[in-house]
Amino acid sequence: MEEHAVWDRAFPVKYLLVREDEDGEERFWGRCADVEGLFMDKVPPPREVLTLRGCAPAGPLRDALAPGGKATRQLGDVCVEIWDQERPVQWWNLVDTVVLAHRPSRADPALVDVIVGSGVEEDEGWSGALPPSPRFELSAQSARALGSCLGVDGLSGPRADPPVFPLELIGCEAAEPLLAVLRGPRKWAGDRVQLWALDGNGRVMYRHYAGLDITGARPSVLGGTLLDITLTDGGDNRPSLIARKVWETWYRGIPTAPNQWAPYGEQGRNEWLELTATGLSGRRPDRSGGVHHLDGRFVTDVPGLHCAMAEALLGPGKYFGREWNAFRDCLCGGFGVVPPFTLIWHDAHIARRVPADAVSGSGEGGLSYFEDIVRLLERHGATVVLA
Repeated sequence: MEEHAVWDRAFPVKYLLVREDEDGEERFWGRCADVEGLFMDKVPPPREVLTLRGCAPAGPLRDALAPGGKATRQLGDVCVEIWDQERPVQWWNLVDTVVLAHRPSRADPALVDVIVGSGVEEDEGWSGALPPSPRFELSAQSARALGSCLGVDGLSGPRADPPVFPLELIGCEAAEPLLAVLRGPRKWAGDRVQLWALDGNGRVMYRHYAGLDITGARPSVLGGTLLDITLTDGGDNRPSLIARKVWETWYRGIPTAPNQWAPYGEQGRNEWLELTATGLSGRRPDRSGGVHHLDGRFVTDVPGLHCAMAEALLGPGKYFGREWNAFRDCLCGGFGVVPPFTLIWHDAHIARRVPADAVSGSGEGGLSYFEDIVRLLERHGATVVLA
């Protein structure tokens, strides 16, 4: 695609349109000067009241049910995995979950029914049929276990389709496949196209999927033979509004100076981690040994920890996991560095100060996220020095 990343105009190409054909080959469909409507804060789903029936609670959920009411009842986003006998077969996300009440379970006095308020995001592959003997596993952000339950009443109820928001492709030079769509009668509703965001050097910075239902094409405000094209469904999981500022930094090229992520809040740091993950394909050769220094001055949240960790192990702008499971996978090799090595964690006390409800661990032994990451490193053969 490199040949399409430049054109002879007064303004740069910032986006490529790419679509996979039936054989999985990526085909060039066009290039654009810009896209309007890509950055958007996620619209939360409507609030619902659900019952986690027959729970054996663990971690923050168990703490929220403890007498005295000292623990937070705000669980954040909760993942519900529906397991058959061997593996998870369906996933649901309970957004911004809050414990409303609880009572002894009628099925088993040793268990508890937990009433929660949340928004419900459905797994796209949901078939509506449960396995013969399902098991419901609950986990919070950062993969911390919340326990299990016999079922979730209200989980599979009917829901309205979420709203869709369009994208405007500004200054688009359409290739023949896209021109054929604009000329022909074929209906493309439900098909998808990729938007590849480019940095100033023509490197792919981010990939986004959008619907290919075109509702308008007209001469571009930029003039010439260019078109402005409206895609009815701009796609899900768009970069947040704060990502605009993060992208400005990355547009200059992959960052080379440390701690450029530090001025951003938690959401901005998550967007930074998204950009580090772009372009990962296949396994990379690993090196081990040596001493790495982690600058802990700005590790005030989970994404900040992973930004600092990647910089310590691989350098600025590099990827080495963005949450607990991904970090564990990176430690197993194929991402550029693998234990044994020594990690000197400077100003480690700052990560220790993060409130417990903002940093949750994997659920093993009630550790904080910081403590669990340290133990995970040590289990894989790294020596961690807290300075």
